[in-house]
Order: sequence, then C-alpha cells, then structure tokens
Amino acid sequence: MADTDARLKERLGRIAFRAWRRGFREADLVLGPFVDRVGPTLDEGELDALEALLAQDDDHRLYAWIIGTEATPAEHETSVMEKIRAFMREHVAAAVAEGAG
Repeated sequence: MADTDARLKERLGRIAFRAWRRGFREADLVLGPFVDRVGPTLDEGELDALEALLAQDDDHRLYAWIIGTEATPAEHETSVMEKIRAFMREHVAAAVAEGAG
C-alpha cells in the first residue's frame, strides 16, 4: 500500500509540474490549481487522460479546448476535460468574486 501511495504521489508531482509550467499563463492558472485540488481524486484512467492532455504541445489550442472556443478532439473529450471545464468555471467565478479581473 505504501509503495502504491508513493508511486501515486510521484505521478501527481510530475503531472503538477507539467500543469503549472505550460508556457501559457492562462493555461497554467487553470491546469495548475486543477491538478493541485482535483488531481488526488482522479482514478488511474482519468490520470492517464490528464497526462495525454498535458502532452499536447500547443498550449493555446489546449486552452481553447478548455474554454470552448475550439472543438476538442474526440480523444481528449473525456470526463477529465469536463472536470477541468467545471473547475475553471468555479475557479474563475471565485477569482472574480475576490476582485481579480
């Protein structure tokens, strides 16, 4: 059990690093907090989908998928993408309520 927990913690650490360091600030501000807050609740399949999403090199396109200004390719239209979109709506609403923007 401890070995599994250690591997999960290491995996989440790698995912968080990729999420927070996209190179496009808007994507960082959605994906970083998403991984920090929601990442530990994701199952193995969802983590696989998240890693595949984070492997995308075009951050502007990735962000467009999240905000819905560009159609998301079928392989990335997953429950994780829906969770990211829901998180973003809540995250942005909370930031605006606190006076950001």
